[in-house]
Amino acid sequence: MADMVRRAAIARLNDRLRITGLGGSIFMTAGIAALPKAVRNAAILAVRHFSDFNPDNDPHGEHDCAVLTVQDQRIIWKIDYYPRNDSGVDPDPADPATIKRVLTIMLAGEY
Repeated sequence: MADMVRRAAIARLNDRLRITGLGGSIFMTAGIAALPKAVRNAAILAVRHFSDFNPDNDPHGEHDCAVLTVQDQRIIWKIDYYPRNDSGVDPDPADPATIKRVLTIMLAGEY
């Protein structure tokens, strides 16, 4: 049960970043930036509104990665976790005080 609660907390923090842009940093790769503005904007909105999480694309229930198609472009978004400081303490994705969340939106070919 504790593991399910922890994963749900991580999913909420990841969703917060993905949907609102709060709680971390968001980057797009050069491939996304080079898309026509309308396609780029549609890709960003598709990432924000993504909700089709299932055991195949989210086996750990953390809402940290997905692949989708936007106007014939295969898009991957993923959230990575980095230590907030150089304390040597392993970052805990369930504890925003220990990590920096980074969401990257990329073309599938850039992965």
